Amino acid sequence: MTRFPTSGHLVSWAGLCPRMDESAGKRRSNRVRQGAPWLKTALVMAAWAAAGTRDTYLHAQFQRLKTRRGPKKAVVAVAASILTAAYYILRDHVPYQDLGADYFDRRDRSKVVRRLTWRIEALGYRVDLHNVA
Repeated sequence: MTRFPTSGHLVSWAGLCPRMDESAGKRRSNRVRQGAPWLKTALVMAAWAAAGTRDTYLHAQFQRLKTRRGPKKAVVAVAASILTAAYYILRDHVPYQDLGADYFDRRDRSKVVRRLTWRIEALGYRVDLHNVA
């Protein structure tokens, strides 16, 4: 792993990051870059499998991104996360630790409360929030 200074360099080499194609402030293309075709194919296949698992960080990441960007963009992001994890596992000789399905909820509880409040109000209800604990 010493060939790549950061995990971002490895993800870019593998072709799992969006290309930067912009001119005069207009984005011309947001397709993923070409990279190592065998590695990218294997990682995307692994990402589809990881997206189907339950109660894992990768499944939560896929579900979160799928609603905004679509399933194909979400699976490429999950593949990039798998490669990033593999980079640190191989570089630092540490075991894989899953962050858990509730990682995004634990990260910023106020954002989750705001999103759920907005969804309930969009259905036509009024919400009053009170701390239980």
